[in-house]
Amino acid sequence: MAKRDFYEILGINKSATQAEIKKAYRKKAIEFHPDKNPDDKDAESKFKEAAEAYEILSDENKKARYDQFGHQAFEGGGGGYSGGGMNMDDIFSQFGDIFGGGGFSGFGGGFGGGGGQRRVKGSNLRVRLKLTLEEIANGVEKKIKVKRKVQASGTTYKTCSTCNGSGQVTRVTNTILGRMQTASPCNTCGGSGQIIDKKPSNADAQGMVAKEETIPVNIPAGVVDGMQLKVSGKGNEAPGNGISGDLLVAIEEEAHESLQREGDNLHYDLYVSLPDAILGTSKEIDTVTGKVRIKIEAGMQSGKILRLRGKGIPSINGYGKGDLLVHVNVWTPKTLNKSQKEFFESMREDEHFSPKPERSDKSFFEKVKDMFS
Repeated sequence: MAKRDFYEILGINKSATQAEIKKAYRKKAIEFHPDKNPDDKDAESKFKEAAEAYEILSDENKKARYDQFGHQAFEGGGGGYSGGGMNMDDIFSQFGDIFGGGGFSGFGGGFGGGGGQRRVKGSNLRVRLKLTLEEIANGVEKKIKVKRKVQASGTTYKTCSTCNGSGQVTRVTNTILGRMQTASPCNTCGGSGQIIDKKPSNADAQGMVAKEETIPVNIPAGVVDGMQLKVSGKGNEAPGNGISGDLLVAIEEEAHESLQREGDNLHYDLYVSLPDAILGTSKEIDTVTGKVRIKIEAGMQSGKILRLRGKGIPSINGYGKGDLLVHVNVWTPKTLNKSQKEFFESMREDEHFSPKPERSDKSFFEKVKDMFS
């Protein structure tokens, strides 16, 4: 089943401000909150759906990528956002402050789903991954070495006596609207509901140790520079029964020696000699899938653009491939010997060397216009 549009889920348009996005999400979260809709699977699904939408639209960078590429911008490498794998613990830990505090006031049990224990999420790890244009065009699997914090072997935990294992402390205050209950993470255990009981000497204060791990990341074809992919659960682990953070992979596109990228299209500058332009020839050029040979027709004009369809970058949205635009540049020699000079002097008045542009020979500005149309 195709994902619904995030703007549609929150009932807003693309021009909505961050304040309007937050307000819309708060409204949906209150409407479908599990405390208000116990044992209602449809409401729970809509609650998660709204949280997914807010996760993307509340971040300016993610929102910009979503506006440009849609859901496809966050796929690959374990997904680019929490998506369908987002569980209630993710939502409560990430968006608990959307209601002005750690708790969800007014619905008994706090922002933890009917008074259940909150699970702390480990911190995310961030890495930059350099990719060649060929790797971007074809998609690739990369193995990334990272140092993660994991629970040390032999570490044990016990129930936090401050919050009795709930991970939250609640407060009841009297207001003009009546008694209001709010909940916030327990300061003693950090919201996990557990504290260290025993730990080995090599572990830190939270019972964690650093471990190097090699993680495979699937890079989909068509990613763009600056795009961020997420590998769920491959960040730092959390103490006790917490859930692991994520590994965030930022794409960095390496410059190509002869090809330049413009969206899904590629550009190649081809220089040909004056004799080759006059007589015609064939030339071998680079593409992202290897070299190809193209024909240069006799009488080729400098500035001519040859379009090789489908030889560009695949669309991240799955809308086919871009093209390779070959820009023909006729190279004029800067120095000539005596006989060469005499030949071209004799050709000054020759009608074959006189410019005779045809209506089909577009101007430079028309060519630029065609490139962007």
